[in-house]
Amino acid sequence: MRASVPAHGPENPASPRPPAVSREVLRPALEFCLDVHAHPELSGAERRTADRFAARLEASGCTVTRGVGGGHGVVGVLRNGEGPTVMIRAELDALPVTERTGLAYASTVPGVMHACGHDVHLAAADGAVAGLARTRSAWRGTVLVVGQPAEETLCGARAMLADGLYERFGTPDAVLAQHTSPAPAGTLAHAADFRTPLLAASTALDVTLYGRGGHAGTPHLAVDPVLAAAATVMRLQSVVSRETSPAEHAVLTVGSIHAGERGNVIPDTAELSLCIRALSDPVIHRMAAAAERIVRAECAASGCVREPDLTVTSRSPALLPDPAATAAVRGAHEALFGPDRVTDCGPLTATEDFAWFGEQGVATVYWMLGVTGAGPWRAARAGGPPVPANHAPEFAPDLRTALPTGIAAMAAAARQILDGEGDGR
Repeated sequence: MRASVPAHGPENPASPRPPAVSREVLRPALEFCLDVHAHPELSGAERRTADRFAARLEASGCTVTRGVGGGHGVVGVLRNGEGPTVMIRAELDALPVTERTGLAYASTVPGVMHACGHDVHLAAADGAVAGLARTRSAWRGTVLVVGQPAEETLCGARAMLADGLYERFGTPDAVLAQHTSPAPAGTLAHAADFRTPLLAASTALDVTLYGRGGHAGTPHLAVDPVLAAAATVMRLQSVVSRETSPAEHAVLTVGSIHAGERGNVIPDTAELSLCIRALSDPVIHRMAAAAERIVRAECAASGCVREPDLTVTSRSPALLPDPAATAAVRGAHEALFGPDRVTDCGPLTATEDFAWFGEQGVATVYWMLGVTGAGPWRAARAGGPPVPANHAPEFAPDLRTALPTGIAAMAAAARQILDGEGDGR
């Protein structure tokens, strides 16, 4: 099995028939998805995406509030009498990735792409709300729909909560989210073990190393921060390999390194951005302390002219979905799709800020939505090209199957919380 093929997918999936979602719901959701994919916006700059999502919610009869969280956060409220409150959350932002899918609706924005499936999440939420609005006689309660900005920078959820999300719009009985996965399209995966988080906790750090610039021909007259940065990157790998138990799910990645402009000039500074992930806060704290120790030690070893700067740019807790609410939603999914298309998902070192929505004791339910077509999946299993995973320039969900599945899955989950039955299509 190639590392890029998730273990929770079947060996040889048939081409599943998409769930029955009415044309009146599916077609506008698909058009919205294609439009958002073609016009991606980075974290904190999601103005157009937020406006389009708000307009779609208004078309479904939601009362919409914009600018929640001090940025482009959108909240829609669909009330239908007395009853539970369920919150559906989707993300607005894209990634700084240059698309290489060759799709007819590929990104028109250079260097920016919906490479993580947030366009699919938004369109599935849109379709689910449209379906719920068309079937008001079958449920009672309130649906909150949140279009969250800045998920990729792990800032948006806390900003919306700090702006009074629950105080202004009501504390939900449960918060629902789904996330695209390179598993076969038409399948879902829920947490397999509620003793272990489904998604990892994360801490991100920006580091600046200070050298003394000079001429490349006289390095002895300078202090080279590039060499210090290179030594730091290599040494940081020992945090996982030599300071963390092999039993832990832990990752430390240096995703960005920048220093200098020309090969014949030794720069004054070098900058690193790194991400630490683990399934528990104690491990995260221990790894972060080790990373800081290594950065400072390598700077001292290199004779840097001053202490490095280390700044925590984001953090997010591990996600442990609510067992009871997840069991209920999984049951609704199995009833709708069949148990063979609803599988288990073990702990992932992916992370996001959805967990903050459950910090006040609110039940969270989170599942993975397979988006890989049967052809690419079979080819990867047979030793062909690996399935493009999230954040890859070639990431291209099979919308014919994945989008109706996402719409039906979210609607069924919402209906399960609202009234304990039905599929909301």
